[in-house]
Amino acid sequence: MSDTPGWQDTDLSGVLIRRLQPHADGRGSLTELWRGTWTAGLLEPGVVQANLSRSRAGVLRGMHLHLRQTDVWVMMEGSATVALADLRSRSDTPTRRPPVLVVEVGPATALLIPPRVAHGLYAHQDVALLYLVSAEYDGADELGFRWDDQDADIRWPDADPIISERDRTAPSLTDLLDRLALHG
Repeated sequence: MSDTPGWQDTDLSGVLIRRLQPHADGRGSLTELWRGTWTAGLLEPGVVQANLSRSRAGVLRGMHLHLRQTDVWVMMEGSATVALADLRSRSDTPTRRPPVLVVEVGPATALLIPPRVAHGLYAHQDVALLYLVSAEYDGADELGFRWDDQDADIRWPDADPIISERDRTAPSLTDLLDRLALHG
């Protein structure tokens, strides 16, 4: 169990999941999305930017990676398959597959994603995803690899998703690992 109350460990070290608790009555509901104490020591220097991403059903975003930024994803609406590939180990070589975790995420679920853990999302239905991040947007911190790279061997639920040109033309996992080796 994670040392941080409310977070659960996953099979990837440092990748944590939190089930949020909606409080509902006849009027609607209230859900706490984030408290500073929930990410103290995990999201340094703290939340400095928040983004809301909306994806239509059938959209795949990824695989994306940050060198310095930690993300907390909060699923606001919809459900998605999230894939995470741990590229933190310096022992990874182009012939060695990184550890991969695939999780199903629905509303009122949060994921903490450390730097150098590549992440992607396939929307089963229209989704709204809140990103809380530890660094303001910096294009130099945006890396990635192809969503369908055979070396990552991620089993996405759709072989022909709606995908951006950026993600369609992303480099291979091997090329990304070579680039990461240059960053230490």
